[in-house]
Amino acid sequence: MMLVGVFERAALILMVLFLLTRTSHFQSLFRKQNHHPFESGVIALLFTLFAVFSTYTGIHVDGSLINVRIIAIMSGGILFGPVVGIPAGVISGLHRYLIDINGPTSLPCLITSILAGLSSAVIHMRVKKQQYWIWGICAGVVCELLTMTLILVFVEDRHQGVLIVKAIAMPMIIGEVSIGLMIQLVQSLDNENDRVAATQAKLALDIANKTLPYFRESSRESMRKVCAIIRNDIEADAVAITDTKNVMAFVGEYEHEYWKNYQGMSRYTRAALVKDEILIHNEADFDGFHSLLIIPLHESGSMTGALKIYYKRRYKITNALREMAIGLSHVISTQMEVAKVEKLKQAATKAEFSALQNKINPHFLFNTLNAISSLIRMRPDEARELIARLADFLRYNLTHNEALIPIDEELAQVRDYIAIEKARYGNKLNVIFEVEPLDIKIPSLMIQPLVENAIGHGIQPKKGPGEVVIKVIYKDNPPQAEISVRDSGVGIDPALIEQLHEGTIGSKHIGLSNVDQRVRMLYGEQLKVRRLEPGTEVKFSIPLSPKRS
Repeated sequence: MMLVGVFERAALILMVLFLLTRTSHFQSLFRKQNHHPFESGVIALLFTLFAVFSTYTGIHVDGSLINVRIIAIMSGGILFGPVVGIPAGVISGLHRYLIDINGPTSLPCLITSILAGLSSAVIHMRVKKQQYWIWGICAGVVCELLTMTLILVFVEDRHQGVLIVKAIAMPMIIGEVSIGLMIQLVQSLDNENDRVAATQAKLALDIANKTLPYFRESSRESMRKVCAIIRNDIEADAVAITDTKNVMAFVGEYEHEYWKNYQGMSRYTRAALVKDEILIHNEADFDGFHSLLIIPLHESGSMTGALKIYYKRRYKITNALREMAIGLSHVISTQMEVAKVEKLKQAATKAEFSALQNKINPHFLFNTLNAISSLIRMRPDEARELIARLADFLRYNLTHNEALIPIDEELAQVRDYIAIEKARYGNKLNVIFEVEPLDIKIPSLMIQPLVENAIGHGIQPKKGPGEVVIKVIYKDNPPQAEISVRDSGVGIDPALIEQLHEGTIGSKHIGLSNVDQRVRMLYGEQLKVRRLEPGTEVKFSIPLSPKRS
């Protein structure tokens, strides 16, 4: 029964401590690492009161008291350090001594109370937090054993001392298990908050990963998919995203009725956007919804809209949900900003790429007209045929503005060009196509400038006939289409290869440098150029998905 009495009194302190830890003020006090002197004083006073209270509620046994004073002192000191443990030990020990100065156990209780405060401070400073509870129990047991020993030493009536120790030793020593329970209770606050924070952070990141592709599209339909993902993952009844003037997407309960009766943003949303503040309403009456959370979204420091979360039940917006939603809003804001930057970057790249491609056309046209002019007097029929081919070539380029075209169409352009060049060079020029059937797309005028370069700088300066080989082949590890143009001409100057890689090649080789720049922009690699004996080889690769067997 005495052991039960010890646990009852320890349970009373545990209950009070538990209730205190449910309040936000004491939660912040218990979780903080460094306390203000006033806060330390409040905590020290709390555990001192626990220790003094345990004396008043103790069970009287032969002039002694079965109590939980050591439990209160050790728990406070281990959790919060010397500023709590030592005052609690000294004050409660003096109190125990003064209320029963002549009692047989007053002096032993004074001594062990002070020692309990000192030992708890040492444990706080020297032991890892994860081991507080086990060290606390052990130290509490040692203190109670010391109390029993001092009772036997200081009590004048040896028989009375033995009776007291027999009566109180077991319940007092076993009761020290409560030290571990009190320490675990307070430490569980940190663990609980860490678990909640980790869970909410993981949820926000999971949502961010799922929604990222849709932010890149930045359309109403993509925003609707974002809302659907958020709603599903946080189990909301509805979710909406707005800009500063209108609702962009709404997904969830009453969706049809919402759009049917939509007349602009609600007063709640306008209030949140005007004040640029988070709005929480757990007793709203808004078209069947009673819990509402509205969080403004920002890009580059400016407010651009809001994330809205709805529940049909009241009081569904908890602190945990609020913190998660705030974190999610930051992620969404960042994703929207990144998506906008990516779009601007893509637009700039596209403009730069288009400028490079357009630069080729005048160069090609100039050389082709020169070739035709040389045939007009001597072979007018061939000149007319070449003009027709040139017209087809230019018509195709004017009517096809896609960034990428099928490689077969690009090769058709190359064949038109070669037909023109064959008219100029006759039997001096032989062109071979070694093309595997591949379903790929490449930018227009990607191969033709390389062929033109091979003919103009390789075959033309050479004495005698020359050969140009155009290859398109599939290669594994990694899967890619390799496109190469090889000639048997005079061979490229190694200095030009170096200039090409450094980006300093002259305008005389505009076709080669232009294709090199576009290959870098599209595929992140340089043109591979090497001198052969005889001739030159230029090639580049296009990454592909693996072939299916």
